[in-house]
Amino acid sequence: MARMLDVRNYIEPFYQYIDRMVEVKKEHVHQVIPFLDIKLFEKKAIILQQGEIDNYLNLVMKGMVRKYIPLKNNRQVTLQLATEGHFIQSDISFNVRSPSEVVMEAVESSIVIRMHYNKMNELFQKYPWSEEMARMLATQMAIKKDHRHYNLLKKAPRDRFLDYLAKNPHMLQRTPQKILASYLNIKPETFSRLKHLIRDNAKSS
Repeated sequence: MARMLDVRNYIEPFYQYIDRMVEVKKEHVHQVIPFLDIKLFEKKAIILQQGEIDNYLNLVMKGMVRKYIPLKNNRQVTLQLATEGHFIQSDISFNVRSPSEVVMEAVESSIVIRMHYNKMNELFQKYPWSEEMARMLATQMAIKKDHRHYNLLKKAPRDRFLDYLAKNPHMLQRTPQKILASYLNIKPETFSRLKHLIRDNAKSS
């Protein structure tokens, strides 16, 4: 289930999230608003099905959205967990206009500001500054994605677990264990052991 909200009620946090990544003028934010819509997705709502073409660039205003690949035997590999202030989309599907290989789901009840692919191109044509801003945002997201991939390849499961929790301590409470273990590429039993180790150390300290 999803329902439309009034994007004007979220202008200030939208500006703050964008400005955190790239410098942006408030007047430019107001120019973008007519090209946006905003939706509330209930917990566990499917935002994008596998096989659909992803038409939206999404920015999470509240809640959590995950992107995952469904595999055989009901297995899922979580590629991204987007919380407040983070963009999420099926990158290949959105940019190439091909059927998505991933699913996007609301882990929590989530408010998402979105821009349709066609609206994005209209924005670029009307406001030349917007294409440069989009390029800078895309660069920042690509850098973050590469850092995540390097961490998955270079670090042992324990180090990945500890580093992630040090930077995102709230996620252990917010995210189902199975999903978080998949995102960190840690076996569920290893994840459970590490979680109990952290709790035991906290109690003894």
